Amino acid sequence: MNTTVPTLTVNEVSKMKNAQLVDVRTPEEFVGELGHIPESRLLPPGPELNEFLATTDKDTCIIFICRSGARSERATTMALLLGFKNCYNMEGGMIAWNNMNLPISKQ
Repeated sequence: MNTTVPTLTVNEVSKMKNAQLVDVRTPEEFVGELGHIPESRLLPPGPELNEFLATTDKDTCIIFICRSGARSERATTMALLLGFKNCYNMEGGMIAWNNMNLPISKQ
């Protein structure tokens, strides 16, 4: 079994269309210093993320995001184990996104 988690760079994510962006940080981080990608959806690990994964089509393209890439890597692994075939971890998280001066929201 391949244990490598599929990743995308910030640059690749910024150009993607029709992908579901799932931010797995805390609500405080989502609106905090690093902000969040405007199209992203906040789904912290636990009941909210579990419900999303249980009710989302397994063919949906999902990109998981966190602060630096560690929590989103775990979320990507979880989705893969649940049968999602088109999910990715955004390498470097919101730190990398901010370093590229890409658009963020803090609301």
